[in-house]
Amino acid sequence: MVTTQEQQDTLLELLNSTPVVRGVVQDQLADPETARPWQQAHGGSGTAEEHAWLLRARDALQDVVRGGRPADSLAPLLDGVTSRPGVSSEGVSWELDAPEERRMAVEAVLAWSALRETMSGRLRPCANPECRRFLLDRSKTNKARWCSMAVCGNRMKARRHYQRTRDGGAE
Repeated sequence: MVTTQEQQDTLLELLNSTPVVRGVVQDQLADPETARPWQQAHGGSGTAEEHAWLLRARDALQDVVRGGRPADSLAPLLDGVTSRPGVSSEGVSWELDAPEERRMAVEAVLAWSALRETMSGRLRPCANPECRRFLLDRSKTNKARWCSMAVCGNRMKARRHYQRTRDGGAE
């Protein structure tokens, strides 16, 4: 059984699969052959159809999280999908009923929805305008701004410091 944390981590990995490297956007899942191991490592089959649905979901979710599309634009990804309850000694669980090629895409949308409900506002784009990555702020204060303190955080702090010293030296 996949944990909530694993679902969140998979969603974040999916969203962060289009980073900027040396100023150029890289799509780490664009090539179906390269994407297949990622799909399989995250419970998928690695088929071309699954890959196509996964990219549709990723692109739509990126736009929704960035505020470029409304949340209801995700509805086509969920068309015809149902969830059935099951009861056991563990409690109630829900079984997803979706076409196999769409399951990973649907699970990504459901993980995003669960995050919105349980951790509202904590999944967001990196504050570095040159970065395309996302962060999931699990801190107590909910004040994280960068996908990585080591990369974007230091870069942005260095820019602000440079700007302050340059502006201060001009006086």
